[in-house]
Amino acid sequence: MSESETASQNRKFEIEFEPVGRRAVTGAGSTLLSAAQEVGVQLVAVCGGIGICGSCRVRCMEGSLAPTEPEEEVEFTAEELSDGWRLACRARALSDVKLDIPSTSLATAQRLQLEGATTSDSSEPSVTAYQVEVEPPGLYDLRPDWERVEAALFQEQVMPRASSVHVVQHVCDRMREMSWKGRVIVRGERGAEEIVTVLPTDVPMLGLAFDIGTTKIAGYLVDLDTLQTVSRAGVVNPQIAFGEDVVSRIACANRERRLETQLRSRLAEALNELARQLTTGSGNAATRVVDAVVVGNTAMHHFFAGLSVRQLGEAPYVPVTCSSLSEPARDLGLDLSPGTTVYLPPNIAGYVGSDHVSALLAGDILSREGRVVVLDIGTNTEISLKIADRLISCSCASGPAFEGAHIQDGMRALPGAIEHVRLSGGALHVQTVDSDRPVGICGSGILDVVASMLEAGIIDRRGRFYATHPRVRSRDGELEFLLVPAEAAGHGRDIVVTSKDVVEIQLAKGAVRAGIEILCSTAGIKSSEIDTLVVAGAFGTYLDAKSAMTVGMFPRLSEDRIEQIGNAAGTGAIRMLCSASERRKAQLIAERAEYVELTTHPDFADVFTDRLFFELVRNQGVDSDARTRDVSGANARAAATDQRPSTEMQ
Repeated sequence: MSESETASQNRKFEIEFEPVGRRAVTGAGSTLLSAAQEVGVQLVAVCGGIGICGSCRVRCMEGSLAPTEPEEEVEFTAEELSDGWRLACRARALSDVKLDIPSTSLATAQRLQLEGATTSDSSEPSVTAYQVEVEPPGLYDLRPDWERVEAALFQEQVMPRASSVHVVQHVCDRMREMSWKGRVIVRGERGAEEIVTVLPTDVPMLGLAFDIGTTKIAGYLVDLDTLQTVSRAGVVNPQIAFGEDVVSRIACANRERRLETQLRSRLAEALNELARQLTTGSGNAATRVVDAVVVGNTAMHHFFAGLSVRQLGEAPYVPVTCSSLSEPARDLGLDLSPGTTVYLPPNIAGYVGSDHVSALLAGDILSREGRVVVLDIGTNTEISLKIADRLISCSCASGPAFEGAHIQDGMRALPGAIEHVRLSGGALHVQTVDSDRPVGICGSGILDVVASMLEAGIIDRRGRFYATHPRVRSRDGELEFLLVPAEAAGHGRDIVVTSKDVVEIQLAKGAVRAGIEILCSTAGIKSSEIDTLVVAGAFGTYLDAKSAMTVGMFPRLSEDRIEQIGNAAGTGAIRMLCSASERRKAQLIAERAEYVELTTHPDFADVFTDRLFFELVRNQGVDSDARTRDVSGANARAAATDQRPSTEMQ
């Protein structure tokens, strides 16, 4: 490399990200995606930044970029390229640059499912408050401050120890500030107590419960005196800027230690910000949080705990540990009370984490009668079957289609995302998040579309389009279904469902259904004999169970046998925060679970292949009205209120 080229590579440029309003300083050799990741701008990067997904689209408004890469020439038309559209993972700055990020490329606030099942009435927090009044030091009483606190607690028959020098200093400082009166918070069983912190006499003990999802993080602030949830909030997992699914993030972490560190630090930053949001919004402070519980899938658990994720990306995909952990909050990067400990419940396997254990706890799985399946659908779907004294679990790579990824006009559940669709008598009705004009389609919406097309006979059991329907058209030799015409869309472009989109849904629903069938066959029952199907999680909350049965993702059951219980993982985390006995139940659930590895199961390939196809719908056929009637642009406006390779099926 010449000296001039080297000098050019060493130049620094400022990248301005709008509408976020953040700026990054980057070298000429760095991609725009890398610059965004450095300053926490959450660009969507489904493929992890290798240039194959097209999800990190940005528009250069000012400045100049390096010449386009081949991947960009495939992704964009010549007109779009001349208009400044680029892929952030491919483009590099040649000067100071101002970028415009469309909402579909920005992991901004989306609708997050925070509600869950009813919590337990069990009251057994892992921390206890003692009101103490300490005799202040004097000329004839020269005992150290810490010994005075210990003596006051000894009168309560508590003999605690200090968990760290930070706690000793903090407690002694606070006691002096509060004129030697306060609520000393103690953790642990009798004879093994540790002092956590000291609070003013009129301040409640607070606890935090976090559910770290691959896409979303839910947080709950709980008053541990009353066991009432004070506030709840959610944010997008900032790791999404490094990859849409856990496999991409694991690969990213394993490529470079710097990226692994960033993945961990972004997660801790998000939890701290969520903690501040929850506490300040309720008139409290994060330093008043004296206990915390964090659940997540095994990869999120390992990232947060500082454990290696390398082996989760390599066969046979075993975790570092499945055991429960209790770690000082400060060691995990959380800014809470000096002595606060974070409890991480046990995992079941490499791809069945503590979030599923928490969901099973919230669903009272061990006390249920009959044949019960608990299902948490996402990029990775966890499934458990409870039958008699057996609890059998598995996970399947259902892919990110239900998050809107790998779908041509797919998006997450942001305002304007089509979330429900009905095709009835030739009339098409769509419902969007926040009733905004449609700009794309999220997971529940694409499921509805495919179910509606199947019922109307627009696609057959193999997912092939019939070209005779007025909304089916050919573009570039491929058939597609016009969902919303450009004049009715919020961005002025047609919103369509392609044959490849249908294949993505077939792959996703086939994986989920195959997991259910394998667990049922392992237990010696048929899926039609399931007494209760419990559907948990955000996607499970908003999906239409009828659509899920129509496409064959769920077995055909009467609707009264299907329960949609919201964010059960968050509910379970709250239970464990409020009760040590609930933590013991979670431990029992993890110990009882028999894990079935689908990739090595002798029947999985055949079952999965069979379930790729749609089940025949009774009286299926092309609706004559659907052949002759269509929704005009005006009517459409009125009505609009983890990586998996695509495969062609023969």
